[in-house]
Amino acid sequence: MNIDNFNADAFLRDYWQKKPLLIKNPWDSWTNPLDPDELAGLACEDDVESRLIEKTDANWRVENGPVPEARFGELGNGNWTLLVQAVDHYVPEVAALIEPFRFIPNWRIDDVMVSCAADQGGVGAHFDQYDVFLIQGLGKRRWRVGGRCDETSALLPHDDLRLLADFQATDEWIVEPGDILYVPPGIAHEGVAVGDNCMTYSIGFRAPSRSELIGDWCDDLLAGMASDDRYGDPDLPLQDNPGEIAPAAIERLHAMVTEALLDRGSFARWFGRYTSTPKYPDMDWRPDAPIELEELRERCAEGIPLSRNPASRFSYIRQGNEAVSLFVDGEFFECAAETAAFARQLCTQTQIALEAEFIKSDAVMELAATLFNQGSIAFA
Repeated sequence: MNIDNFNADAFLRDYWQKKPLLIKNPWDSWTNPLDPDELAGLACEDDVESRLIEKTDANWRVENGPVPEARFGELGNGNWTLLVQAVDHYVPEVAALIEPFRFIPNWRIDDVMVSCAADQGGVGAHFDQYDVFLIQGLGKRRWRVGGRCDETSALLPHDDLRLLADFQATDEWIVEPGDILYVPPGIAHEGVAVGDNCMTYSIGFRAPSRSELIGDWCDDLLAGMASDDRYGDPDLPLQDNPGEIAPAAIERLHAMVTEALLDRGSFARWFGRYTSTPKYPDMDWRPDAPIELEELRERCAEGIPLSRNPASRFSYIRQGNEAVSLFVDGEFFECAAETAAFARQLCTQTQIALEAEFIKSDAVMELAATLFNQGSIAFA
């Protein structure tokens, strides 16, 4: 499925993180990839993150999944919305919706949340702290967008929802199947179903906060530090006043902290692992039995392509002209020569048939077997 006549360069220049954009059904052909009953079935699963949101008068009610199957029979035609997170992990046709948006780097892509709503269903006026493409899959939805919000914006009192207390719309559209609405971070918006079986696919992007980065980076540093790496002052001079913390002491203490934080190579390796860690790291995608290297080589030689697990995250960092550091599902691999070429191809394509030079390379096959056995790739 491709987006027809979409200029990614112009979009990044004029709209990305700047202002909303409605794109009217730009697909070469649009087919809704998931029906409402299938989405409801996913919401019943224990290991799938889901929420059911209902509005009665001015009151909002949130139920966290798994949703009992009988619950759907009780909803009727009321104002309700079912939200299921990371549907791309489980449904390849939904995962395929991400591909046209790969002009955004892999590490920024989060997942595809899917909603299904009855007539007038929605989740209220709110703002997100990340970019989102909202693809209308089935039915119609009225979208209204407003101004820019931040942490000082007034919210309604609610334990589970961050709803704006004062939402003033500046634009309004009725979207139909195949239409895409892009909303930048911080922009107020509200979507309301127009008719039943209103399905929307939300492709969200990751935007780590400064505090998250500092906290996780420091935790990683602390885990690798020796307990006897301590302050020392063998050249301590006699002070006039013992109550003073001398400038030389401050300088030495500050250097102890900043030297570790300023190691760019260590930061890059940490960030690659951090940003490639799966959204649900406790889920086990490993095959029932590990594959042996020669079996993998034989099947690849037969032309059977390898596919990335939609739940896996792949990124790399260049190391000089040829080598790369590959990060997959929180794991780190140093790659050079043909292994680096293989790593770059893995990060570019969701499915690849290995070239002969890759199949002949023991280093490539060993890396592929490792990724296969950790559940990051599999045969298509």
